[in-house]
Amino acid sequence: MLRRTLLAASRSPALRTAVVTAPVTRRVVRRFVAGDDSERALEAASRLLSDGLLVSLDRLGEDVRDRAGAEATVRAYEKLLPELPGDTEVSVKLTALGQALDEDLALANARRVCAAAARAGTTVTLDMEDHTTVGSTLRVLDALRGEYPWVGAVVQAQLRRAEEYCAGLAYEGSRVRLCKGAYDPPPEVAFTRRSEVDKSYVRCLRTLMAGPGYPMVATHDPRLIEIADALRLIRGRDSGSFEYQMLYGIRPDEQLRLAETGARVRVYVPYGSEWYGYLVRRLAERPANLAFFLRALLTRS
Repeated sequence: MLRRTLLAASRSPALRTAVVTAPVTRRVVRRFVAGDDSERALEAASRLLSDGLLVSLDRLGEDVRDRAGAEATVRAYEKLLPELPGDTEVSVKLTALGQALDEDLALANARRVCAAAARAGTTVTLDMEDHTTVGSTLRVLDALRGEYPWVGAVVQAQLRRAEEYCAGLAYEGSRVRLCKGAYDPPPEVAFTRRSEVDKSYVRCLRTLMAGPGYPMVATHDPRLIEIADALRLIRGRDSGSFEYQMLYGIRPDEQLRLAETGARVRVYVPYGSEWYGYLVRRLAERPANLAFFLRALLTRS
């Protein structure tokens, strides 16, 4: 119930205004968002790389409703990509590229981002968003992989068809980020109980680890991390054949611990001024994040 309330809050313009303008909010945002501009994001990426971690940068902003906004997103990525340090890639939301306006427009814009990534010698992962965009996102992914086979996909374990999606994507060269899901789809298309989502995650993880692709295990759940490592051993996979992914500001000590074991660990680093929706979804995902936010409100200075 709390999670649904918070996710509903992420769509409230009035609450958004109240939260964004509250001075104390900036303290919380700094934990989960690298900064308002690419300069701060690149600084955060460099710090993480120096700690032995990998990075995926995401320019926040979604549900763009005009071509000018979509063009601004593309140009921001085209400017960012040549400046990326070390093993850094980018994550892109198709709704920020105009998906709500026209799927073909989003595909054309995604091609431009991928072309810039290819010139920079790095990769792009297409974020998965609201359940209503899944079909469109998979179509765009399929079209992009014809020219850029390294484009990463995302599967949300909370969706009832998640295992089917993983089976279709578990092929040679395919990069798949498996996450639980941070949106609020209806029960007819998604599991609603945490235990059901966890079981779905494990089923999907088995499928990806058994295939010849490159799984990207996006979770902060210690049990799922242990299961992923056990499946690695069972399947005889080496540490370079998959990676763990975690969010910026969440369980940083665990990120370092895993990296010290020789595992590949990538940190998803969001940046930009359009952080409200992202922040609320992070609060909804874990009670610890909400507790952090409330403590900041109570201890404002």
